[in-house]
Amino acid sequence: MKTVLITGAASGLGWELSKVFHARGDQLLLVDRDEDGLSQRAEELGERVTTLACDLVADTAITDIVRAVEHAGALDVLVNNAGITQRSLAAETDPAVMKKVMAVDWQAPMELALALLPALYKTRGSIINIGSMAGWMPVPGRAGYCSAKSALAQFFEVLRMEEAANGIHVLMVYPSFLDTPIEKNALGGDGKPAKHARSTVGRIDSAGALARDIVCALDKRKPRLFPNRFTLFASILWRVAPGLFQHMAGKRFAVELEQR
Repeated sequence: MKTVLITGAASGLGWELSKVFHARGDQLLLVDRDEDGLSQRAEELGERVTTLACDLVADTAITDIVRAVEHAGALDVLVNNAGITQRSLAAETDPAVMKKVMAVDWQAPMELALALLPALYKTRGSIINIGSMAGWMPVPGRAGYCSAKSALAQFFEVLRMEEAANGIHVLMVYPSFLDTPIEKNALGGDGKPAKHARSTVGRIDSAGALARDIVCALDKRKPRLFPNRFTLFASILWRVAPGLFQHMAGKRFAVELEQR
């Protein structure tokens, strides 16, 4: 039995991961800012579940989580899943929105991983980060999200290299479009809910299927997981033929470019 910490565990991919890890007998520490939702999920799962309701960007959040891990006695897997996104043109976005997205999607996972490294050293444990293909290629209307996920990817790709000799495994997951609440809760340029529906490229993947793929990749200690091959191709196209990519993205995300 392993001890697994999952952020953003009350809904979406975090909840699907919680179910997969629990079904195989692991002990869970579930973290989410939705206290009621978290309590309900814990009740559904039953035994081997501890919860901590907190906002990851709160001043005491990292300290509170570290204490919870110490109380659990060990940590084998840290899953940095919690995240937010935005849908608005950069020029029409309050910088405070950009800062909030960066704080949740990059700063919190970075600080949490560094704070929990001592516990992970003891188990030669793993860090799973839910990145995005938006961190590999530009997506109109998501400058803040692209920036945060790019920073997340670069930080943990470097951390993997630096901590490999210490037995730390880092799995970067690069999904594209998922059927989760993150897009439903997207911020607009003013910090309020985004007013227009998202544009997509390729298929919208199931969070449940991705959760199973992630745990499989974890067991094999893979460094990266690219669930959607079409979006992976698009990210490669951005690098080898950026002009063509921008032309195609402009067409596909036309609704984003019209939001003024």
